[in-house]
Amino acid sequence: MTTTTLAVLVPLLPFLGAVTGLLLGRTAPGFVRPLAVLPPLASLAVAVLVAVRQGGDQAVSAATELTPTGSVPIELALYIDGFAALVAVLVGVVATCVQIYSTGYLRDDPRYPSYAALVSLFTSAMLLVVYSGDLIVLLVGWEVMGICSYFLVGHYWETPEARAASIKAFLVTKLGDVPFLIGLFALATDAGSFRVTTVLGTVASGGLHHPTLIALLLLAGVAGKSAQFPLHTWLPDAMAGPTPVSALIHAATMVAAGVYFIARLLPVFQASSAAMTVLAVMAAVTMAGSALAALAQDDIKRVLAYSTIGQLGYMTGALAVGDRGAAVFHLLAHGAFKALLFLAAGVSIHASGTNSLAVMSRMKDLRARVPDAYWTMTVALLALAAIPPFSGFFSKEAVLGAAEHVATGHTEHAPGAAGWIVLVAGLITAVLTAAYATRLWLLAFRGHGTEAPDHGRQPVTMTAVLWVLAVPSLAFGLLYGQLPDWFDGRDLTPVLTTSVLGTGLALVGGLVTYGAWRQTTALAARVPLGAVAAHPDADAGEVEAEAIAAHAPAFGDVAYAADPADPGRLLLGPLHRHAAVGFHLDAVYTVLFVRPVQAGASLVRFLDREVVDTYVRAAGALPRWLGAAVRRAQTGNVQTYVSALLAGTVVLVVAALLVATGA
Repeated sequence: MTTTTLAVLVPLLPFLGAVTGLLLGRTAPGFVRPLAVLPPLASLAVAVLVAVRQGGDQAVSAATELTPTGSVPIELALYIDGFAALVAVLVGVVATCVQIYSTGYLRDDPRYPSYAALVSLFTSAMLLVVYSGDLIVLLVGWEVMGICSYFLVGHYWETPEARAASIKAFLVTKLGDVPFLIGLFALATDAGSFRVTTVLGTVASGGLHHPTLIALLLLAGVAGKSAQFPLHTWLPDAMAGPTPVSALIHAATMVAAGVYFIARLLPVFQASSAAMTVLAVMAAVTMAGSALAALAQDDIKRVLAYSTIGQLGYMTGALAVGDRGAAVFHLLAHGAFKALLFLAAGVSIHASGTNSLAVMSRMKDLRARVPDAYWTMTVALLALAAIPPFSGFFSKEAVLGAAEHVATGHTEHAPGAAGWIVLVAGLITAVLTAAYATRLWLLAFRGHGTEAPDHGRQPVTMTAVLWVLAVPSLAFGLLYGQLPDWFDGRDLTPVLTTSVLGTGLALVGGLVTYGAWRQTTALAARVPLGAVAAHPDADAGEVEAEAIAAHAPAFGDVAYAADPADPGRLLLGPLHRHAAVGFHLDAVYTVLFVRPVQAGASLVRFLDREVVDTYVRAAGALPRWLGAAVRRAQTGNVQTYVSALLAGTVVLVVAALLVATGA
C-alpha cells in the first residue's frame, strides 16, 4: 500500500467511526465504546507508519481536482512533510488517550454515544487540516472543528454556563474566520491556486502582491482558532465542557490548528515585516497577560486554560521570529504535557468532587486518594514550568533561543524588534508560568484541613493513560538532536544564555510562590476555628477573610481572598482582582460590541414593529373600514333602496341642470 493511500486512511478512519457511532449509538449501545476507541487507535497506527515512511525526507505530495470552479481550482491534495507527519502522530496519540479516558470518565453519561462520535469527528477534522495540501480542503477541516467544539463544549446543555460557553466559542472563532476566509481568497488570487506548494512557490518568486494585507487577514483567523489576544476570551469559558474535551481541544486539535497553519505557510507571513511584528506583539501580550490571569484563577481547569493560551503564545512567538521548527517542537511537547494536565485534573476533580482550588486546598490527603494523578501531574507541571530535563524545558528553550538569535542580529528571518519583543515577554512569562504551576500544585495536593472525600477508585482507563502521556512529558525533549531532520534542519540545541536565564527565572518564580504559600498558610492557620461556624448564612471565604483581616491587617488585599492560603493574591496584590476576570476584556467587548449590536437590534425591532408593521396593518385596516361602511348600506329593505335611487336621480338631475346653466 502506497504512502498516499495510507495517508488518506488517517483522517478517514475516525470519520467512519464517527458516522457509524452516530448511526448505531442508540440501537447498538454495546458497540459504542469499541467504535470510540478502535478507529482513532487504528488511525494512530497508520499515522505512525506514514511518519516512518516519510522519515523527515522530501514531502509526500499528491492531488486530484475535486471540482471545476471556472477560475482557481479546488483540489483534493495531500502535502505531508516532517511537520505534518509528527503532528498527525500527536493528534492520534492524544485522541486515542482521550477516547480511552472518556470510557471511564463518562461511563454513566446518557449522551456518551454522541459525545464519542463527535470526538472522533473532531479528530478526523484536525487530521484533515494536518495532511491537506489544498487551502479550501484545509478550511473544511478548520470549520468542522468549529462546529464540533460548539457541540462538545455545550455537552452539558442543561447548564446555562455550558450553553453560553458553546455559543461564545462558536461566535468568537467565527469572528476571526470571516477575515481568514477573505485572506485565503486573496492569497489564492495572487497565487492562482489554493495548493500549498503553489502558494509557497509564488511567495518564493516574489509573486505575492499584497503580503501585508493577506497576512493580517489570515492572522485574524489564527487568533480566533488558537485563542490569541484579542480573540482568546472564549477558551477559559470552554471549560464548561467535559474535561476530556478540554484535553483534546487544548492539546492536539483546535487551538493547535492556527499555529500549525502559520507554520505551514510561514513564508507568506515572512514576506511582510509588519505582519511579523504584529505577530510578535500579539504573542507577547498573550503570553504575559494569560500567565497573570492563570495566577489568579480558582478553577483548576481555568488555570490550565489560561496556561494553554500562554503556551500557544510561545509558539506564535517562535513563528514571529521565523523559526517554525521551534514552534512545532513546542507544539508537540505541549500537546503531551497539557493533555496530561487536563486528564490528571479530571481525576482530581472526580476524586474531590470540585474544580475549586480553594476547596482542594482544604483537603489534606487528596494526593493519597489519587496517587496516579499526583505523580503524573507533578511531571506535567515540571514540564510546563520548563524545568530540565522535562520536555517543556527543551521546547521552550528552543523558542527563547530563536528569539535571542533574531534579537542579537544573528539571523534575518524576522525583524530584530520582533526578536526582542518575544525574548523579553518569554522570559517574563517563564517566571509567571513557574509561579502559577507551583501554586496549582500546592493548592491541589498540599492542602491542610479535613480529609478528602472518598469517591472510590478511579477506573483504570482513566489512570493508565496518565502514565502513557507522562513518558513524552518527561522524555520527548531529549529528542532535540534528532528533530532538526524533520524540521527544516534548524538547530534545536539549547542556548547557554537563554537556558540559564529561563531556568533561573523559573526557579525564582517557583520558590517565591512557595514562600508566599508558606506565609499565607501560616496566616490561615491562625484563623479561629469557630469563625465560619459563627456565621452559617455567610460565605465561608468572606468570613475567613474577615478573620484573617482581624489577625493580620498588614496583609492588606490578601485578607479578601476566597482561599486564605492562596499565594496568588499575595503575589499579585491589587492586580489580582483584575487578573481574575481576564483584565475585564469581556466587559470591554460588551461595551464596544455587544451593547451597540443589542441597541441596533432594538432599533430594528422598533422600526419593524412601529413603522413597517404600521403600514402593513393600515393596508389591511383600510379595506376593512370601507367594507364596514358599505355593509351598513346593505340593509335588505327595498323601500330604502328605491328611496336612495330616487335621491340619487334627483341629485344627478340637479347637477346636470347646474352644469347646463353654467354653460
